[in-house]
Amino acid sequence: MEVFSREWRERNRAELIVSDGGSTDGTLDIARANADRIVVHDKPQRQTIAEGRNEGARVAQGDVLVFINGDTIPADLHRFTACIVEFAERRGRYARASALACPVGFTPDQERLADRAFHGFYNNYVRLLLALRIGSGRGECQVVRHETFEMVGGYRKELVAGEDFDLLARIGIRARVQFAAELLVYESPRRFRKFGYFRVLFSWTINALSVMFRGRSSSDEWEPVR
Repeated sequence: MEVFSREWRERNRAELIVSDGGSTDGTLDIARANADRIVVHDKPQRQTIAEGRNEGARVAQGDVLVFINGDTIPADLHRFTACIVEFAERRGRYARASALACPVGFTPDQERLADRAFHGFYNNYVRLLLALRIGSGRGECQVVRHETFEMVGGYRKELVAGEDFDLLARIGIRARVQFAAELLVYESPRRFRKFGYFRVLFSWTINALSVMFRGRSSSDEWEPVR
C-alpha cells in the first residue's frame, strides 16, 4: 500500500480498494489506515480469489480496473503509472486494447538464475499467446477496462484456481488483450521456494486444462503461502 500512496492516488485520480477474504491478522487495520475502500468477506464459507476480485470491482468507480495481489509491486512505478494513464485515455500503443497482461518477476535481490529462466520463459510464452490473439496472463497483475470486465461478467466466482487466465481468455474471444512490458511487476517468491517450480507448474497446468475442458478447477482450494 505504501507504493500506491494517497499522494499518488490523488495525482493520478486513482482509488485503492482492498478486498479482504476474511483475514485474522493485522491486514484490516493496515487497510483501514491506507485504503480508500475496503470490502470484507464475512460469510462462513471460504471466499475464492475470483469472488474477492469481483467484490472489489463491484465498488470501483474508475474506468480501468487494476487487479494486483497484496504481495505484488510494480518494478517501476513511473512507467507503470504512465502506461495505465495512457491506456485509460486510449492513447499510445495499447489504445485499442481492452485488457493488458503484465510480465512478472522477482526483485533483483531475491532473483536466482532458475527464477530468471522461469520468468523469461513464462513471460515470453504469454507474449506469444497474445500475439496469436489467445487471451492469457498471470493473475499477479491484470489491467482491464471496467466496461470490458462487465461485458464478460467478471471473474467466474466458482473457480478456485485458474480464474486469472480464464478471464483474459474470455476477453480475448471478444476483444483485444495485449502484453505490456511497461507493467512489469515483482511477485513474492514464497510459493516457488516452498513448493518448487515443478509442483507449481504442474498445479497451474492441471487447473488450466480442467478449466478449459471441464469448466471448473481441479483444485478444491488454492493454498495460501504466508
